[in-house]
Amino acid sequence: MNGSKKRVIVGLSGGVDSSVAAHLLIQQGFQVEGLFMKNWEQDDNDHYCASAEDLNDAQSVANTLNIPLHSINFAHEYWDNVFAHCLQEFKLGRTPNPDVLCNREIKFNTFLDYACQLGADYIATGHYAQNIQDDTQAYQLKKGLDPNKDQSYFLYHLNQSVLAKALFPIGALNKTTVRQIAEDLGLSTAAKKDSTGICFIGKRKFKTFLEQFIPAQPGPIETPDKKILGQHDGLMFYTLGQRQGLNIGGQKASAGLPWYVVAKDIARNALIIAEGDNHPLLFKPTLQAEGVHWITPTLTQTATTHSLSCQAKIRYRQTDQACQIDYLGEDRYQVTFEQPQRAITPGQSIVFYQQDICLGGGIIQ
Repeated sequence: MNGSKKRVIVGLSGGVDSSVAAHLLIQQGFQVEGLFMKNWEQDDNDHYCASAEDLNDAQSVANTLNIPLHSINFAHEYWDNVFAHCLQEFKLGRTPNPDVLCNREIKFNTFLDYACQLGADYIATGHYAQNIQDDTQAYQLKKGLDPNKDQSYFLYHLNQSVLAKALFPIGALNKTTVRQIAEDLGLSTAAKKDSTGICFIGKRKFKTFLEQFIPAQPGPIETPDKKILGQHDGLMFYTLGQRQGLNIGGQKASAGLPWYVVAKDIARNALIIAEGDNHPLLFKPTLQAEGVHWITPTLTQTATTHSLSCQAKIRYRQTDQACQIDYLGEDRYQVTFEQPQRAITPGQSIVFYQQDICLGGGIIQ
């Protein structure tokens, strides 16, 4: 072991992004090791979870790059700190974001702690984001260079102590370049498809999976004037702006337009739908957010004492939207947009930006 080399442990997921991240760190002179995290327990006969295949891919990459690979089971921590919270949110009729929670609780908390126990100086992941320092030496989270892959939206919770130990080697690359590097190296993950969907559900049907944990509570599907058009299977199965899967069986709108979910009446367990994807009930100019985290200490002070003009996303890959943020007290903020926003969804994250710099974010109420 070369004592002069900084030691970095890469979260090797079995995908192409983390594979190339490990290679780039080796090129930069780090002592690199891999860590495969198993975050979900499944039966041996479960065909929907690909952890065994992913572990094989991660081991293949580690062998090709000639680095050691650790493997750890964080399923217990994932259940307690991510999945249980998501279930509670679904029960309340909200729409949580497991990817944000997984990054906060597992990848940049449990994984970081474990890597430090192994003696690592840094951890690294295959996220498309950039970690830079400003003139005051404070760490800033910057968008990934590839606008189609930027993942800063899922990382807004990172604080200064975490960013001091976090590396994002592919943040300044686009996806095409990453795949080309993997192909040139002969990595087994070069052509592997990106994972999609909610991590713990895999390729299962969302409704079928969730029914294993939460009893369905059917209720009426209504128009805004309370005309009943059918019955929903449970508010947890629907999200604002949804068009497909309403199952209202031939109920025609007066204008001949498709029906969309525009609201959930939690108190009455009613799903409210209306005609057309531009229905006024789908749009709101303001929202309130709680659990807001600011990445730099100066922003925490500024945001609680002054109105803050910036941009925001209320969902991943949305175009940045101009807004103003005002502190209401008791960890609540009001966000007012220049243009009304479609399908603002409680439980989802709102993330704030100044151009390419991620300022922080919170949970939509």
